[in-house]
Amino acid sequence: MLEKRNFYINGSWVAPKKPNDIEVINPATEKACAVISLGSKDDINDAVLSAKEAFKTWGYSTREDRIALLETFYTLYKKRWNDITDAIIQEMGAPKDFASKLQTGTGASHTKSFIRYLKEFEFEKPLGEHAKNQRLIYEPKGVCALITPWNWPMNQVTLKVIPALASGCTMILKPSELAPLSAMILAELIDEAKFPKGVFNLVNGDGATTGDALTSHPDVNMISFTGSTRAGALISQNAAKDFKRVSLELGGKGANIIFKDADPGAIERGALRCFRNSGQSCNAPTRMLVEKSMYNEAIERLKKYTNEFKVDDPKKEGEHIGPVISEAQFDKIQTLIQKGIDEGAKLVAGGPGKPDGMKEGYYVKPTVFVNVNNQMEIARTEIFGPVLSVIPFETEEEAIEIANDTDYGLTNYIQSKDSEKIRRLARKLRSGMVDVNGAGIAVDAPFGGFKHSGIGREAGKEGLLEFLEVKSVGGWT
Repeated sequence: MLEKRNFYINGSWVAPKKPNDIEVINPATEKACAVISLGSKDDINDAVLSAKEAFKTWGYSTREDRIALLETFYTLYKKRWNDITDAIIQEMGAPKDFASKLQTGTGASHTKSFIRYLKEFEFEKPLGEHAKNQRLIYEPKGVCALITPWNWPMNQVTLKVIPALASGCTMILKPSELAPLSAMILAELIDEAKFPKGVFNLVNGDGATTGDALTSHPDVNMISFTGSTRAGALISQNAAKDFKRVSLELGGKGANIIFKDADPGAIERGALRCFRNSGQSCNAPTRMLVEKSMYNEAIERLKKYTNEFKVDDPKKEGEHIGPVISEAQFDKIQTLIQKGIDEGAKLVAGGPGKPDGMKEGYYVKPTVFVNVNNQMEIARTEIFGPVLSVIPFETEEEAIEIANDTDYGLTNYIQSKDSEKIRRLARKLRSGMVDVNGAGIAVDAPFGGFKHSGIGREAGKEGLLEFLEVKSVGGWT
């Protein structure tokens, strides 16, 4: 079992002030794979002080110096690819191929993308030809609290750490205590790349103690958080006390609108996108809206596809899903599956309990409910498991109304060959992202949502801007 109790503060691995050990559980075995310690308020104080002191120089570092360090980091990251992948397999149960190509892969893609945007970004520029003595200066926001989730650990860490470094911010990273191992490898890479002491700090911990100490600390200037909508609301309250800048990437309940003229693979592709990562993605299309004229056909196709969908050991290669992250998450999903049954939705695949033959591990059956209406709890709650709710619609207007009738607004999906219809819907859907016909969202496209799905955007140029303040200077000569 891995011993990972230390924190990375001011360029060194240091022991916690007050040991508070917890085990990191491998969700495929239900057994401990590592031991970490939860940080206290004193540990946070040390980390924030370190970041505050480092900002005095790093905040004025040159673009060229930051590019050189990030390029070194990127080279080192690729050398540790397999180590990062193995950590993600252990800590959150992502299957081997998926963990390598997508979980580890997105970390590399975001790093490469942010380096490119850093090279192109204008940190100083004139307001315009009409006001030649007016200057805009983009400056780092300062000391940042970065709090990341367990479901896409390296993806979310790099979406915060890399643009924060690129912008000249200093930071304290608190990864999820459920999946901290890959983030600790990232800390090792930052150390090996020789970023200045105090620029990057890592303190493991929970939300109630460590996260609260971090987000309420008076010397933290910005909070970037990815996680539940409930936690995002609490963090916003902490930030409001002294007007910290806040970026929140929260929950989702995406609608996948499938018209009768959709391409032949749209139904199955929609189910795959829902089940992938064991349903543990905030942008998963968990509500499938199907035009009534093809509703019965869709049900049969979903039944066949889901019953053949593989759930297996994450250490194995191949196309399958692994377990969900924890016993608590497994129990929540089971409760909501039973709720769907009790509400009168028709279960056509999956259901309560573990897949046949799987006694150990937090494995969930890929599950499909049909004859769902949008007021049922399974259609309104972010289940965060491989559970799909299928809802019929008759008209384009009805589909839009159902899709938008949710507290969330992260990603919606459209399946149709009608270009005019696609454009109409894309403009009317109240979400930060719209994925059409399986095209996907580019790695550098702004990622974020409307309503309860959060505030701000990650990735690409918009992701870099999240960590910058703009200053106006009049009379520039």
